Amino acid sequence: MSRLLTTDQGRQIAYDMTEGRGPTIVFLSGLKSDKEGTKAVHLEAWAKARGQGYLRFDYSGHGESSGEFTDGCIGDWHQDTAAAISSLTQGPLIVVGSSMGGWQALLLARAMPERIAGMVTIAAAPDFTEDGYWASFNADQKAALDVVGHVELPSDYMEPYVITKRMIEDGRQNLVLRSPLALPFPVRFLQGTADTAVSTETAVRLLEHASGPDMRLLLVKDADHRFSDGPCLGLIEDAILDVIGEHECSA
Repeated sequence: MSRLLTTDQGRQIAYDMTEGRGPTIVFLSGLKSDKEGTKAVHLEAWAKARGQGYLRFDYSGHGESSGEFTDGCIGDWHQDTAAAISSLTQGPLIVVGSSMGGWQALLLARAMPERIAGMVTIAAAPDFTEDGYWASFNADQKAALDVVGHVELPSDYMEPYVITKRMIEDGRQNLVLRSPLALPFPVRFLQGTADTAVSTETAVRLLEHASGPDMRLLLVKDADHRFSDGPCLGLIEDAILDVIGEHECSA
């Protein structure tokens, strides 16, 4: 049964917390995904079997949390993430971010690097509001943002995305690939070559842009954006063990 956390902004954030030893694993979902996704639920069971602390939650406008998706933006979801971590966890964290959750993980690294012991991203999508959406909009779509306040974009994975003017403008205040990005802990970037939402070029750009003592990018041939079949889930487990410093094969 999910519990609720009220943020300083008055948003109700639904979460599931598994108590256990540290470092606590925190799963950050993608855009329009939630804490009931395949990766989030699988990793919870895996962490529980290891006796390890684990947190999964829904951003506002997602899943069981309050609010409408179209009212949210990257900065709001960063506030939700920071609130959940500050209120519900203690000690070092292993942050696992999927797609937009990868961007959220990088924002978290800027906001509270002292809390993060390691990071794993899965098809990380930093700056996608600018480099993906805005860069691909034609003149009519850009005009619609001003006149209507939003545009609709098709998705390969679910119903169309409604992209608001606020999301684009807020995204520009939260870009991570335009200024120094320090990741002073072990990081593993995972990326499928058949991903139609995030390109391998984006993954390489992130690897080259960020600075840190222990960063690696694993490209998985033919894996798609979901990255959630059996072998991919095993790779996520292995990456978490790697950043923790446990190098035995996962069960």
